[in-house]
Amino acid sequence: MLIAVLSSFVFAIFLLPMGKVLKGKWSFLISLLPAALFTYFLLQIPQISASGTILERNQWVPQLGINLNFNLDGLSLIFALMITGVGTLVFIYTSYYLKGHQYLDRFFGYLCLFMGAMLGLVLSENLITLFLFWELTSISSFFLIGFNNEDPASRKSALIALAVTGLGGLSLLAAGLVIHGITDSFSIIDFIQSSTLVQGHGFYIALVCLVFGAAFTKSAQFPFHFWLPGAMKAPTPVSTYLHSATMVKAGIYLLFRLSPAFSGSEFWHYSLWVVGGATMVYAAFQTLFRDDLKSILAYSTVSALGVLVFLIGLGTNEAMLAALVFVLVHALYKATLFLMTGIIDHAAHTRSVSQLSGLRKVMLPVAIAGFLAALSNAGIPPSFGFIGKDLIYEASLHSGILPLISTIALVSTNIMLLFAGFMAGVRPFMGPLPEKYKDLKPGSPRLWVPALILAILCIVIGLAPGLINDSLIAPALLALNIPDMGVNLKLWHGFNLVLALSAITIGLGLGLFFLLKPSLKREEFILKWEKYSPLAFFEGLGSITVSFSSLWTGVVQNGYLRNYILVILLFLMALIGYGMSGNFRPQLDLSQLLELTVYETAIVAIMLCAIVYTVFTGSRLTAVAAMGVVGYSLCLLFVFYSAPDLAMTQFAIDTLTVILFVLVLYRLPKYLKFSDTKVRIRDGIVALGFGGMITWLALGVLSQPMVSEVSDYYSANAYKLAKGKNVVNVILVDFRGMDTIVEITVLVIAAMGVFGLMKLRLKSRERIR
Repeated sequence: MLIAVLSSFVFAIFLLPMGKVLKGKWSFLISLLPAALFTYFLLQIPQISASGTILERNQWVPQLGINLNFNLDGLSLIFALMITGVGTLVFIYTSYYLKGHQYLDRFFGYLCLFMGAMLGLVLSENLITLFLFWELTSISSFFLIGFNNEDPASRKSALIALAVTGLGGLSLLAAGLVIHGITDSFSIIDFIQSSTLVQGHGFYIALVCLVFGAAFTKSAQFPFHFWLPGAMKAPTPVSTYLHSATMVKAGIYLLFRLSPAFSGSEFWHYSLWVVGGATMVYAAFQTLFRDDLKSILAYSTVSALGVLVFLIGLGTNEAMLAALVFVLVHALYKATLFLMTGIIDHAAHTRSVSQLSGLRKVMLPVAIAGFLAALSNAGIPPSFGFIGKDLIYEASLHSGILPLISTIALVSTNIMLLFAGFMAGVRPFMGPLPEKYKDLKPGSPRLWVPALILAILCIVIGLAPGLINDSLIAPALLALNIPDMGVNLKLWHGFNLVLALSAITIGLGLGLFFLLKPSLKREEFILKWEKYSPLAFFEGLGSITVSFSSLWTGVVQNGYLRNYILVILLFLMALIGYGMSGNFRPQLDLSQLLELTVYETAIVAIMLCAIVYTVFTGSRLTAVAAMGVVGYSLCLLFVFYSAPDLAMTQFAIDTLTVILFVLVLYRLPKYLKFSDTKVRIRDGIVALGFGGMITWLALGVLSQPMVSEVSDYYSANAYKLAKGKNVVNVILVDFRGMDTIVEITVLVIAAMGVFGLMKLRLKSRERIR
């Protein structure tokens, strides 16, 4: 599985040098990668059906409990098949949809990166690696959503999506750390097995809220839903892949995966029930007012995600079965509708439902795909959606959470979703064909064949649900710790209340579709209320943040280095002062101090004179020379106290510092007074106060008993582990090697910045004018 996950990343890197070769007529060959991965996961079905799971362990950072462990069970298998199966068709579709695009190779690279991140996410058995892949999906989706980077709307949508989902990523990381604090493990399996311990812990509510924060932002739940409709600025392949079968299902997957540990908790179930219910009704209602095909599909996707969260909230075995089936149902029909929308937009250059009609006469394969997808979306037999909808109604009727209200909410939602599905999948093909569309073509088979395959699957699985009964659904239920339910998916269950609810849904939904004609006025009406939407609140919060940042930058980070240092020193003084405000009482035993020698007294006097000269001199070069005197005086003190290694280090640093300062300051003008006497007195008081506080802190440290465990460890192991006799060097290079690398990196970056400033040649004002 590690190879399966990493192959996508390797291929994305491979596209950097070879992309130009593959982005021509051979671009469809790139789809062989997801196709091979899809085949690989298909071949795992027999083993998953027999044993239930395949666990692969790969050590990464075992000391911290972070490993690249992958768990392929019934649940992750469903998502892996969706990611690679729909991915294969999207890759084929993209090869023609973006044919001739300047950055087609880059687009495929982003798709490969995203596919690998999604596979890693659903297969991860470790919470930290799951978080890493989670964040990779956010980053790669940022590039995909903002692919048309010359469009300001695309850039804005990408930033909003990254901000919202990135916030959820931080929430997931915090949840993982809390889980580790409770179970002492990052393993998801260990976490699920510790459900009793978790639910009885004092941080349980906080943990659940953190998980909700991750899942709700990723899966576009109210009030975080707004990023998904905005992401429709992306090219259609992105909308199809990310917003039907993959990225938006990541939050749903997380809820599925962790539900065995939280199941039985009222807070868990009622929270999901409320948020999912509010999301599905609100988003379905929004579809009644939208005219753009992508906008209709976006809000219907948000509503469908709300249905899934709602079902997980119900938490019964029937509800979990319905949710699993609906995950597949939604992926098939929604991907079809998105692909169909892209074909229409590609040919007609519009997505307005009020302007489209009669396209069946020029796009028959596309019309068939749209009609079949709309049937499944509506839950009309013999589609797969009919089975899914029946299971949903059965779960709501037998739920333990307000079954009547749950059923009414679901029926109302499905009525509006039926309207949305027919508006997107049927309306553009009804009626007469306008003259301006008579020359339209469905395009290459690479466009409409993927959509037709998905649409046909909506009917085939509906007619033969046994294809997924034992191979996918039963193992997935087992992965959720649900005992053998005797799952038997079938199209016909006889005449009962569930069938009556389905009939009501279909009848009222079709009635709404034929009565409510497409209208731009309805969309204009609903847009008037956008100022009260969560998006408006989020943008307002962003504006406040920008305003505060501007104010803060103007006051504190105003370009004067002395102000930066002043703020840093004041903060450190407050922090250290607070730490010493307790029982910090330095006690200095003068009898233990050595007598001052003439040499030490003379060196200290020289240091004091050099410090005074540095502060009051009017020449930069003189100040640098005086600072060098201070440094060399310290070197002599180190020598007197038998620390030649420190003396040599100090000597090298001071010499290098003086040389660099002289090289940089030589070209600068003479001192200019940018501050008055009061400011300089203030700075002097702060400097003396900080120095006095550090002195007081040092005296306090000296008064404490010496603990030599750390130094003894380094002394004992310097040569044994690092083969070095100089303990200080071993500490810097080996024991704290990473710190040293970071420090060197910072110095290199700073040196590059200084070098760039030295080489900078600004145009004169006269030339600029």
